[in-house]
Amino acid sequence: MSGPHGNGIPHGNGIGKTLRITFSLRNTYRVNNILYALKQIPLIGRILPETLYQERGLKILANVISVIWEIFSALAGKGIYFLILSGAAALYPASEKGPLFLYLMVVCTVIGGFVNTYMFNPTKDKYYALILLRMNARSYTLVNYGYAIAKLMAAYLLFGFLAGGLVDLPWWQRALLPFFAAGVKLFAAAYMLRDYEKTGQASNENKVGVLYWIALLVGLTAAFGLPALNIFLPEIASLIFMACCVAAGAFSIVKILRFASYREMYQELLRDWMDQMDKSGISSGASKNAIAARMQSEKAISMDAGITSSRKGFEYLNELFIKRHQRILWKASEKIAFVCLVLVLAALLTLQLYPAARPVTNELTLQFLPYFVFILYAINRGTGFTQALFMNCDNSLLTYSFYKKPGQILRLFRIRLREIIKINLLPAFVIGAGLAVLLFASGGTDNPINYAVLVVSVLCMSVFFSVHYLMIYYLLQPYTAGAEMKSGTYRIVMIVTYFVCYLMMRVQMPTLIFGLMTIVFCVAYSVIACVLVYRLAPKTFKLRL
Repeated sequence: MSGPHGNGIPHGNGIGKTLRITFSLRNTYRVNNILYALKQIPLIGRILPETLYQERGLKILANVISVIWEIFSALAGKGIYFLILSGAAALYPASEKGPLFLYLMVVCTVIGGFVNTYMFNPTKDKYYALILLRMNARSYTLVNYGYAIAKLMAAYLLFGFLAGGLVDLPWWQRALLPFFAAGVKLFAAAYMLRDYEKTGQASNENKVGVLYWIALLVGLTAAFGLPALNIFLPEIASLIFMACCVAAGAFSIVKILRFASYREMYQELLRDWMDQMDKSGISSGASKNAIAARMQSEKAISMDAGITSSRKGFEYLNELFIKRHQRILWKASEKIAFVCLVLVLAALLTLQLYPAARPVTNELTLQFLPYFVFILYAINRGTGFTQALFMNCDNSLLTYSFYKKPGQILRLFRIRLREIIKINLLPAFVIGAGLAVLLFASGGTDNPINYAVLVVSVLCMSVFFSVHYLMIYYLLQPYTAGAEMKSGTYRIVMIVTYFVCYLMMRVQMPTLIFGLMTIVFCVAYSVIACVLVYRLAPKTFKLRL
């Protein structure tokens, strides 16, 4: 293998060495993050010694957790992906589920091949290895890309056989799935490498334009919209396409192996991060995620000098903040509301064209309201709002003592809560009103209260998440002055929130009962949140070291 600046193709020993360095590097900062997170957990953090990073036993435990996380991250996403596709195939009215599943797999895998390339994602690993350690760019890329493809194929093989059994796919079609997925990924990578050679511009999958989002929307509409009209590719067409992708992927391997400008390409991909590191200083310890978040936040701020406010005090501060962050707050909410409106209109059109779907829709509307807890969780702007608050406001103001007085904290908490509730209510209202209209269009209900409960309960779910995210931000303030998240407790709360919302999709309860419970819980939670913020935030709402 050639030296650190060369482009030699890795041989057996080189592959092993590159993998060892990569895993060692990744495991080191992952273990350090785990140990730090343990130190931040209340009670547990007090028990752990100050010499935590020197404790061999704890390091072994952290390494075990790191390995488990590597396996979990390789399988969890694909498991959910196959669950969604097999679930969608089961819900659509097609009589033969196998061909429909293959169609969904074809469209979604092609989309994923260009959306998540592995190679064109400027990650922390690549920055450390290629910029700081100056590793051989070609060897590093080929070895790690090969490892990513191997993980992809293993996950597709496992879940392909499990999900394929649910839709009665023959064993050879299930065995084809991992090769198809790998072929799509390889073809997409080779295509982008050729594009770099022609234009000199690397495709950064984290920086996409309007055409990208339009293509993504069209692709998802084709994947999940057309089957509702019983329109999808025949089984033979999907299989031929998959075989062509396998062949294209095999030919693409040659391009990936022969590409000679990996270092130059990654220097361009990582340029923004390198510039940001130069500004903030390597010694600050800021992570790639923190730097990327800061850069994204700065881009989202309107620099229009004409933005002003006639209000006073905290109301003045809040109004300026909202106006300067229209792009990530109100505009994002309006886009989500628009998508929800389109989906509601599409559902109404389906009910009109296919009356047989009305009884099923009516039953789902009256029994599956808990499912929308997860949907409201997914579209809520609470995390983006609190992150922007810290990056562009609290990061500076938390250095002043007056800003942390109980009365001032509660006052600003209420102002901010009012604003984030308003922002999140827009898509929530579209969803709630849409459910009520769908209930009416699918046959209605004997109890008219159900219509009101549908709308109000969805609005209350939205209010709950707004309160929840803002409260934990004030009580667990997770960011350092460098905008890096350093709170293990905050991460645990976020993970628990996700799993609780996910488990709610398994709950089946009459809309009236669940809706009334949701309304009462939301009101109680809001009151408790204000009390906790008033009493605890003066001690917890501070910059982390």
